[in-house]
Amino acid sequence: MKKVIDVLKEKMVEGFVGAGYDAKYGMVSVSNRPDLCQYQCNGAMAAAKEYKKAPIMIANDVVAKISGDALFEKIEAVNPGFINITVSGAFLAEQAEKMEKEERFGVELPEKQKTIVIDYGGANVAKPLHVGHLRPAIIGESVKRICRFMGDNVIGDVHLGDWGLQIGLIIREVQKRQPDLPYYEDDYTGPFPEEAPFTISDLEEIYPCASAYSKEHEDYLLEAQEITAKLQDGHAGYRALWQHILNVSIEDLKKNYDSLNVFFDLWKKESDAQPYIPDMVEKMKADGIAYMSEGALVVDVTEEGDKKELPPCLIVKSNGASLYATTDLATIVEREKLFQPDQIIYLADKRQSLHFTQVFRVAKKAGITRPEVELNFIGFGTMNGKDGKPFKTRDGGVLRLQALREQINDQVYQKMSENRDYEEQEAKEIAEKVGLAALKYGDLSNQASKDYIFDIERFASFEGNTGPYILYTIVRIKSLLAKYVEQGGVLSEDTKLLAPQSASETEVYLTLSRFADMMENAYAELAPHKICQYIFELSESFNHFYHETKILAEEEEARKASYLKLIGLVQKILETCIDMLGFEAPDKM
Repeated sequence: MKKVIDVLKEKMVEGFVGAGYDAKYGMVSVSNRPDLCQYQCNGAMAAAKEYKKAPIMIANDVVAKISGDALFEKIEAVNPGFINITVSGAFLAEQAEKMEKEERFGVELPEKQKTIVIDYGGANVAKPLHVGHLRPAIIGESVKRICRFMGDNVIGDVHLGDWGLQIGLIIREVQKRQPDLPYYEDDYTGPFPEEAPFTISDLEEIYPCASAYSKEHEDYLLEAQEITAKLQDGHAGYRALWQHILNVSIEDLKKNYDSLNVFFDLWKKESDAQPYIPDMVEKMKADGIAYMSEGALVVDVTEEGDKKELPPCLIVKSNGASLYATTDLATIVEREKLFQPDQIIYLADKRQSLHFTQVFRVAKKAGITRPEVELNFIGFGTMNGKDGKPFKTRDGGVLRLQALREQINDQVYQKMSENRDYEEQEAKEIAEKVGLAALKYGDLSNQASKDYIFDIERFASFEGNTGPYILYTIVRIKSLLAKYVEQGGVLSEDTKLLAPQSASETEVYLTLSRFADMMENAYAELAPHKICQYIFELSESFNHFYHETKILAEEEEARKASYLKLIGLVQKILETCIDMLGFEAPDKM
């Protein structure tokens, strides 16, 4: 279906052409003075120079051609040459009717659906998720859902860190604590125990212990490095221990991500890319793209037009070791082989911008991706405490994600207990849903690249621009519709939406009509915060309408039925949007 603004553009073009002016001047935008009009056209101002005519004269000519159209409640030319537009209520109701009947509420899908790989999560094996993992997980999940809503085939990949010295350190520490296990002998090939010799709690303590010990004991570090090299060369025992580390870690990570409503299609790992590295590196050498510099293999990435020279991308260190860039490039090789994606999107701290610029440029220069493949980096800012510094525990440590969830759930639970009397189990279940909304909305409502203050008390509030406020709006609509049915009413699909009678009802219709524009922008810019802003505006307009309209007490049945169908559409749009943000509404709050 055509969007309101597109219908208006067509009508304005008709007016300009009919009055003898170029069609290009018939552009329409949402009014920046909503107190005066809903939409505006400034084309007459731009046309004045070409036609050597006063803008107000041109505007009057255009308005004269189309002012009688039923599309408009009011259209007028105002000095010095603006055209102010207010659409008719009947047209808004007709647009809402069309939206309600369409699967995506009037959003037109792009001509070509893409295959997209989204690399998000950023977790490492054997380490607990902490607050630093929150943003890539929930922003990436939302971007994935937005792209799927727009018809793309989207593959979400957690891309676990599981390769390198951290694994060697863990194995060395396990060997120190449990020297009698059968994993350490070079000539022992199995069978190895099926059960891991450690739990996730053990691993979370083992790695920091091993890392700290290695910094003070060089022999221990050298042994860990030797174990890492043997692991990567295929040592059977170390590979078996590594597999235990993976199994125990992934099981725990899935539980944590599940609790965030974050779901990956692939659980690929850095190690999966390793087999692609040798051939990739040899091809770079053969093609003359990679060259030796101070014993290391590098690729130049500076391009014409750069304001400053970028450092070369390091592919292989002087000791023969590969780096993150090497692994990321090899992962692109694998993704090309498996999926032939049209686009690959990465979520990571914005401070990694240079790294991804280097990787993307090497990928194009070396022909690792096809020329038309889009490579995008979404760099996110820092989640800070009220002191403006990165969020920490009270004693200065890094806060675990699970602990953060518990804090915000407790905050919501307390607020609910103050206002309502629930059974404890029910209250906790509702608090979990509302707490997740508070957590996700509090983050996603900020532009991804910006740092923001994480304020649990504000995010958990049931008022203002918060997740709980959005959920409360949905629950309020659910309650109204349920009460109508309890009173013997029937919600019929055949109900006709009537033209709005009040300013607040008109605003609900207008806000609904902007859904398709908003989705196109959120998709084009990979920007969940645009959805947050929209659903806050829609919730505000609904609640204003609700407070000044006796919906269920309306005596005219056709008008009451129209009200109920309208708020039902508001509910559907809100629920569709929060699903793209990765949370859901309870049935009551």
